[in-house]
Parts: sequence; C-alpha cells; structure tokens
Amino acid sequence: MSESSADDVPGTGPSRIRHLSPGWRALLIAWTVVSIALCFNQQFTLRFFVGFTMLDTEYFWGLVLVLLPLAFIVYPLKPGLHVDRVPIYDLALFVLSSALAIVLIWTARESAAAGWEYSAADAAPRWAIASAVAMWVVVLEALRRAGGWVLFFIMAAFSLFPIFASVMPAPFSAPSVAVLDTAAYHIFSRESVLGIPMRAFAELVIGFLVFGTALQYTGAGSFFIDFAFALCGRYRGGAAKVAIFSSGLLGSMSGSVISNVLTTGTMTIPAMKRTGFKASVAGAIEACASTGAVLAPPVMGATAFIMAEFLNISYAEVALAAAVPAALYYFALFMQIDFNAGRNAMVGLPAAEMPDVGKVFREGWYFIFVIILLVVLLLVMKRENWAPWLATGLLLILNQLFSKHRWGWKEVVGFFEGNGRVFVELVAILAGIGLLVGAFSLTGLTGSLTNSLLHMAGGQPLLLMLMGALTSFILGMGMTITACYIFLAVLLAPSLIQAGLNPLAVHLFIMYWGMVSFITPPVALAAFAGASVAKANPIDTGVQAMKIGSIIYFVPFFFVMNPSLVLQGEALDFLGHFVTALIGITLVCGGLQGYQGLIGDLRRCGVLEWPVRIALIVGGLMFAAPGGGHMPLSPLQMTAAATAVSLPALTLAWFMARRPRPA
Repeated sequence: MSESSADDVPGTGPSRIRHLSPGWRALLIAWTVVSIALCFNQQFTLRFFVGFTMLDTEYFWGLVLVLLPLAFIVYPLKPGLHVDRVPIYDLALFVLSSALAIVLIWTARESAAAGWEYSAADAAPRWAIASAVAMWVVVLEALRRAGGWVLFFIMAAFSLFPIFASVMPAPFSAPSVAVLDTAAYHIFSRESVLGIPMRAFAELVIGFLVFGTALQYTGAGSFFIDFAFALCGRYRGGAAKVAIFSSGLLGSMSGSVISNVLTTGTMTIPAMKRTGFKASVAGAIEACASTGAVLAPPVMGATAFIMAEFLNISYAEVALAAAVPAALYYFALFMQIDFNAGRNAMVGLPAAEMPDVGKVFREGWYFIFVIILLVVLLLVMKRENWAPWLATGLLLILNQLFSKHRWGWKEVVGFFEGNGRVFVELVAILAGIGLLVGAFSLTGLTGSLTNSLLHMAGGQPLLLMLMGALTSFILGMGMTITACYIFLAVLLAPSLIQAGLNPLAVHLFIMYWGMVSFITPPVALAAFAGASVAKANPIDTGVQAMKIGSIIYFVPFFFVMNPSLVLQGEALDFLGHFVTALIGITLVCGGLQGYQGLIGDLRRCGVLEWPVRIALIVGGLMFAAPGGGHMPLSPLQMTAAATAVSLPALTLAWFMARRPRPA
C-alpha cells in the first residue's frame, strides 16, 4: 500500500533510499514496533493497561514522533548523496523533528482546550508558535524527500496560500491570514497536518499495511502465483491469464502498483514471452493487471481509506462500490488477452509444467481462509478497525502451525523493517499533503471555487468530468495517487457533486483517473517497470498497456453518469447495466484485438476488417455505457442504438468467417 514513484522503477537514477547501519536499522525496527503498539492500543481501547487514554491528537503526534524523523534517516538530502552514512545535518533534522513532536504531544491538551489553532497570537505562548512554524518547515522537507520535488512545490505553494489569498486572482481570491496564524492552524488544528490523510493512516491504513506485509512474508505471493498457474496456465494465453489472476489477488492486498509489477512480473512476464507474447505486450499485461489491483477490494490502496474519511462513510461501502468497476476492468483484461491469443494462435503452457491445484490448495488453504475472514469482518460484521489485526494474528498463527514458510528471527526482523520503511514514507507524504487540505479549510475557498467551476462549465456535468479527467491524468504524472486524489477531492469533487452527480461515484472517478497515468505514456510508471522486467522498449510497452487496459479510460465515465454500477441505485437497474456492460466490453475487446469470440479471426473479413472492428468498438461502448441517470438516452434506447451499430458488423463477420478459405 506504499506510494509509488519513478524512483521505484529500476534503472531510473541514483538510489533515493539510504543503506542504514545496524544501529539505525535497529532504531527503525524499534520505532516500527512502537507505532504498531500505539495503533493496536488505540484501536482496541487498551488504555495502555494502566487506565490512561490518549487524545486523538496525542496519538497522531505520537505516530509522527516515531516515524516522521526517520524520513531524514531513510531518505538522503538528494538521491545518491550520502547513501551509506547519515551526515550531521540529517542527524540534526532527526533530533529537531523528534523534539518538536514531543513538544506537540506535551501541549496537545492545552492547545485543544485553549483553541490555539484559531487564536494563536492571543492564546499560545511564543515558543509554541515558533514550534508550529518549525514543524511546518520540517514536514515540507520530509515530504520533499519521500515524495519528490513536484509534490513539494505543489504542497508548499498551497500551504502558503492563506497568507497571499487576498492578492490572488478570482476564483482563488479569499481573505488573507497572518503567517503565524496560518502556522498555528496547520499544526494545532485537526484539519491540516493532522487532517484527513493522517487520520486515515492512523485509524485504518496501518492495520492493512501490517496485513499486507504479513502476507508477503508468509509466502502468499508464491501461493497466489502457483494457484493461478494451476487454474489458468494450460489454456491459450494462459501465462497472461496467470498474470491477471495472481497480480489482481496479490496487488489488491499490497496496494502498491510498482512493487507488484516487480514481484509477480518476474515470474509471469518470462512465462508470457515463452508462450509467444511479444516482450512489450507481456510487460504491458503485467502493468495493467497490477494497476487494476489497487482499484480492487478487499484491500485497496491507502487512497480508498482516505476516500472513506472524506465521504464520512465506512471503508466497507467504498470497497463494495469499487467491486463492480474492478470486475469490469479485469473482465476486459481477460477478454483482451484471450482474443489476442486466439488471433495469434497461441497455446498454453505445457500441462506437465503446471502445479497440481489440489497440492497448491492443501499447502496454502489458510491464505484463502484468512482473506475470507477479512472480508466477513469488513463487509458483514463492519469491524473495519479490527479486521486487519485479527486477520494478521490468525495468519501468523496458521503460518507457524501449517506452513513451510515458518518464521524465524530473520523473518520477524524483515517483517518489522519492511513495515517501518512503508510507514515512514506514508507519514512523510500524508502529513505534507494534509497542508493542502488545511489551507483550503482555513480560507474557506472550496465553496466559492465550486461555484466558479460550475459557472465555467456552464453547469454541464460532462464538461466538468472531462476537465477532472484531464486534470487527474496530468497530476497523476507527477504526484502520488493519494496526493492527486486529495488535491482533486478538495478542488473538483464538490463541483461535480453540486452538479448533481453521486458523491461516491465522483470520488471513485477521481481515483480511477489518477491511476490512468500508471499505464499511459509519457510517464507510465507501471508500464516502464514491466518493460524493465521484460527487457522491452518502455514507450512501446506503454502504448500496448494503453491498448490492453483501454477500458480503464471509459469505466469511470460509465459509473459516474449512472451510479448503478457502483451499487448506488435499484438492484434491477444494476443487473441490466452490468449485463450490457459485459456484452459491450466483449465487443470492444474483439474490435481492438481483431478477433471476436464465437466468430474467430476478423482478418477473414478482408478489406472490411477495419470497418467491422470500428463498428464493434463503437457498438460495444454504447452497450457498456449505462442509459438513464445523466445520460441523454434511456437504458432501452442505448441498448437499441448499440444493437443497431454492432449487429450488422457481427452478422457480416460471422458469414465472412465461414466462407471457404482459398485453396
């Protein structure tokens, strides 16, 4: 569930991670244990077993104390600089940030009682205000190291925005706030550094990160891959179907696109190349499968938890709503691969090389059992705070009892160190992103900006969506998905909701379009990671990823125009739209790949091949687009129009495919 950046892709530059000495590794591990203990104490209301209850702000600053200072140890001043030692200035930043966090824990009750965030100059002592200014600067520097320069400049500019708000042009104009009052609001309030991003991390994300790491260190990756090979490997395009199945399962647990490509891809990409897939296509398939995994329940990326905080709903509601779009996306990937394999007469992997499904299940049954428990706790019992902790505990017990991957001291150390590095990265990024939320909260700009955007778009939801899609895509190139989502959830989402669109569908729309840049050149981080494993041309891999994952560009428009596809509406409407979406996706995939199920290779149509393929794509999109809602046509009219476009093409292709072949 860690954030992904260009630095995660092999061969993109000097290392941004410092090689820690044994002493610093020991401190990282120790502070990770403390952070997990703090979270466990807070979630289960243990009161430290002595009757002391922490305020939320004390708990949040406690996490900052043990994690944020480590950003200056884990990440050097710039990539490649002092990666083998900790220089004196980083040690000084470590000590300073630790001291500031201690001060903020110590003053948390007093600042809450006296309202320092609103009247700092009158209520707070000077040293407290100085501490707030210093922490503001420290948070921005930690963000720069963990998230990069683009994220730093955007968040720094917006964190300073309240100071210069009165001189900004419309629609960004608002009353200015003094520097010290701005600093006090950023640090002492629950709306900025300790705002929605940090609250989501402290209350939900930590537990799911621990669960994902536990899966990784108990051998779940090899189980999911073996299970996928046993089920799909011997069918046509089987190696690629294995990539979809295994990457989807494992990635939905880890929530990290790049790490998923670099782990499952090392097994699936060579197998795809061996069965006839071009290197660029193999890398693209893995990139698309790993990208979709972050959009798939039961455990999506950190962004989904923040979305639940923004919407003030349970994570279970977000996960359920995301299930249908994710299913449509993976169905599209599966059909693209199956039709590609059919057109190129590919075969599956030899059955003798495939693992026995019974043996695989007997050796890893407890992974499925634990995931079922997690889903039940999340969706049935609504215990989303407890779910990852209970699932992790059961997984570790079953692993020690039944697995060949039983933990020793090395695995325990690796487990805590792996969690620690992800915790440090996320706290540095999420605390910095919170400054954006705080700036808009302090100035009250969101309401006026919403009205201005609606006026610019002429009240047309489709135009606003196109603006949002383009902005999400551009921001997704240079920002983490979480930062991109939060930015647009503050700036754009209120406008779309006020235009009459469903709030949950709008937030999922923003999240989807923020993910598009992972498979779209010129950035396409997931595709480039897949290309590095496949030893293929990165741009060619990115172009192939766009083609194979093309449904990701349309699905968000489908569910935001009619939210039945995110389970916001009548069950009968959903059933009808889901069935027509499956039909439409099948036709679109056939048109894109030049091979249609039950018909065969569309090259048999001769000079009419491309007219037939274009008609299938257009008709398929019309089938998949749900009628009603904000669509201009009713469901019945959309289906009739789609049939009128695609049926003649299918009929022609069917007859042409059955013509006798020339001698």
